[in-house]
This record gives sequence, C-alpha cells and structure tokens, in this order.
Amino acid sequence: MTSPEATRMLAAAVEHFAAQGVEDRSLRAIAAAIGTSHRMVIYHFGSREGLLAAVVGVVEARQRDLLAEVTATVEAGGDPGEALRAFWARVLDAGLVHGPLFFELSVHAMRDQPHARSLRESLVDPWLDALTVLLDRLLEGDREDDRARRARARLGLAVARGLLHDVLITGETDAATEAMSAWIDLVVGTAQ
Repeated sequence: MTSPEATRMLAAAVEHFAAQGVEDRSLRAIAAAIGTSHRMVIYHFGSREGLLAAVVGVVEARQRDLLAEVTATVEAGGDPGEALRAFWARVLDAGLVHGPLFFELSVHAMRDQPHARSLRESLVDPWLDALTVLLDRLLEGDREDDRARRARARLGLAVARGLLHDVLITGETDAATEAMSAWIDLVVGTAQ
C-alpha cells in the first residue's frame, strides 16, 4: 500500500469517514466518495474491511507520532508539564475531527467484527509501550516493576481517551482540558 494512489485513497478515506462515519456503506459507495473505483480499493486494501483497518492505522499512527515528539521534548530537557499539555491540545484538535471515527471503529473491535480484529492489537499495546517510555522518562527515580509501570501507562491512556470521549459527547473542551491538566499535575508532581 505504498503507491501514491493507495496513499491518496487512504487520505481521502480518512477524511471521508471522519466526516460521514462508517455505517454500512457499500464498497462501491465508499470508492465513489473517495474518488476511485471499488476495484482499486480491493486491489490496494483487499476489501472494505481492509480499508477501514488501514484508516484506523493512519489515525492512530499520527497520534503515536505526536507522543514520540513529546517524549523527545522531555528527553531533551523540556518541561514535562508543558510538553504533555501541548500533546493534549494536539490530540484534542485531531480528536474533534477523527475521534468519532476512532470510537466507532473501536466498537467494531469490541464486537469482534472481522475487519476490526487487528485493531485489538493496535489500539492499546502500542500506546502502552510508548506511554511507558514517556512516563519512565518523567519518573526517572521511580523503581516500579514492569507490571506497575504498564498499569501506570494504561491509566494515562484511559484518562486521555476518556476525556476525549467526554469532549465528543458534551462539547466541553475547556472542562476536559482542565481535567487533563489536573492529571498532568499529578503525574509531573510525582516525578519531582
């Protein structure tokens, strides 16, 4: 899926599904909406389900790239609280556009729909790996065992996703950002 055409289709699909949701549209309808044919979608992604999985992969990868930037900032001596707040602001901006799609496809994974089975591996563990690294950098002196470190990372992931879910339902971005700031203060305070 590295061809320019596949990249273009995937970008168009991300924006299309973010705006319209997934629902039960046919492959032909999706292909038409993203400016291609159903045959080209099948050629590049294997199926409608393969396209959906690739869409989630792109959205998730973008957010993990942002987290890598935060980790690099902290490692370079940047202020951890400021770096985490900047990360939240960027996640929130992206989440306002792509969050409904993320949660919609997460439900597909929860219901074990065939196209979403791969999401079971990609929606949690890669985040826990990245968050464990970041939190280890913040809590340098902390000598927790691996299980406790992983649990701490899972808590951070749950807080971020829960607050994003809150914003998407209530529209209360300021309240969610205040709650995230409180969580960041707890984490950074523990590190000092």
